[in-house]
Amino acid sequence: MKNLRENAPILLFDSGLGGLTVLAELRKLLPQAPVIYAADLAGLPYGEKSEAEVAARVAGLLGRLAERYRPRLACIACNTASTIALGMVRDVLHVPIVGTVPAIKPAAAMTQTGVIGLLGTAATIRQKYVDELEAEFALGKRLIRHAAPELVRAAEEKLRGVTPDPAIFIALTERMRAYEGGEQIDTLVLACTHFPLLEAELAAAFGPGVQMVHGAAGIARRIAHLVEGQPMVREHEDLFVATGPQDPQMAAALAPALSSFGLKRTESL
Repeated sequence: MKNLRENAPILLFDSGLGGLTVLAELRKLLPQAPVIYAADLAGLPYGEKSEAEVAARVAGLLGRLAERYRPRLACIACNTASTIALGMVRDVLHVPIVGTVPAIKPAAAMTQTGVIGLLGTAATIRQKYVDELEAEFALGKRLIRHAAPELVRAAEEKLRGVTPDPAIFIALTERMRAYEGGEQIDTLVLACTHFPLLEAELAAAFGPGVQMVHGAAGIARRIAHLVEGQPMVREHEDLFVATGPQDPQMAAALAPALSSFGLKRTESL
């Protein structure tokens, strides 16, 4: 990129707080990089919106964010938004865009039984893009897809200090095992960036014979590769930007979690 500012941030965008799992991995690789994390809290959850709604919202918000903050790179740290809007956003924005896709390829390499569970939002699991990933990387294996919007809510609550109800994970496990071949699931794709925040709870519910796989580390490596060699100066603590009017009580509950991820300044969009 020409005339790249040393303080130009990496922009991470998600419907909510799931993309913090990507931020955590990115910090391991690029501790010096200036980062802005943007959450569309006013639009959460994306998984229950139509494709047209998600595409229009994501493209519009990323356009505003790019104009305001002039990032060196933007990452859509949200499986739902990526599978629906990534192509449109790349056509509109003049910065490199990194998307998030379900980790079907590594899961297919890991499974021993040939049965893979995939947890995502309703919007993600029905996308043609997921069909294509399955056909390319999991041919001959069984991919059991299940929409788990309750996990998005549980992850957001956990970050605000609320302990998730164990019954959520027990019920989810029972539903997954009830599918044809479900008892043989030995690999679980967490196809929503929120879900790794609940990896401990999911692992306890599914038991020691099930491996969890998600894409946060791979996304971070891709970002690091694309910005390799670029000058970076971190002039301020990282910024958290959220859409919509913020409930002061909720914001106060969230502040410790944001701070633990290095996000110590906040703004509204």
